[in-house]
Amino acid sequence: MKIIPTAIPDVLVIEPSVFGDARGFFFESFNAREFERLTGIKPPIMQDNHSRSARNVLRGLHYQIVQPQGKLVRVVSGEVFDVAVDVRRNSPTFGHWVANNLSAENKKQMWIPVGFAHGFQVLSDYAEVLYKTTDYYAPQHERCILWNDPQIGIRWPLDGEPLLSAKDASGLPFSRATVFP
Repeated sequence: MKIIPTAIPDVLVIEPSVFGDARGFFFESFNAREFERLTGIKPPIMQDNHSRSARNVLRGLHYQIVQPQGKLVRVVSGEVFDVAVDVRRNSPTFGHWVANNLSAENKKQMWIPVGFAHGFQVLSDYAEVLYKTTDYYAPQHERCILWNDPQIGIRWPLDGEPLLSAKDASGLPFSRATVFP
C-alpha cells in the first residue's frame, strides 16, 4: 500500500498493492494494522456503505456535526470525482477542497478524516462507491453544504447540469454552514 499526500495534509489517497496475473487480481482493500503503520491513524471502522449512482449524479457535500465520520472511500465499478472540503474553523486549510478521481480501474481510495464534508460526481455511465465510516450514520446530525458554493469554488467536471437529490439541491451556503471548531 502506498500513501499519497494531497494539498490538504489530513486527506490521503491510498494506492493498494495489486497482485495480478492471467486469472485476475487480488488486493487488500483495508488492513487496519498496515493503515495505522503507514498513516499513524487507527480508525475505528463502524459502518460500511455501498451506493450506486448514474452518470452526472452529484452527491454532497455531506458531513455529520455530531457523531462525525471519517470515511475511507473507494469505487468498485465505474469512476467518480471524489471531493473533500475542510470544515474545521481553526484549520489553516478551512474552506479549501481537494479532489481525486477514484475508479474501479485505478483502485485508489481516499481517506477523508473527521472535520471534512464529502461529495462526489459520477463520471462513468454508473458507479458503485463503497465507504467505511468511523461512526454510525445519524441523519439528525447530518449537514449539507451547497455543492456549487462560490466561496468554496469546487471545479466539478460537469457536462451539463448535475443530477441532485432534493437535500443536495437545497444545501446551505458555506457561510451559513455549521462547522467544526
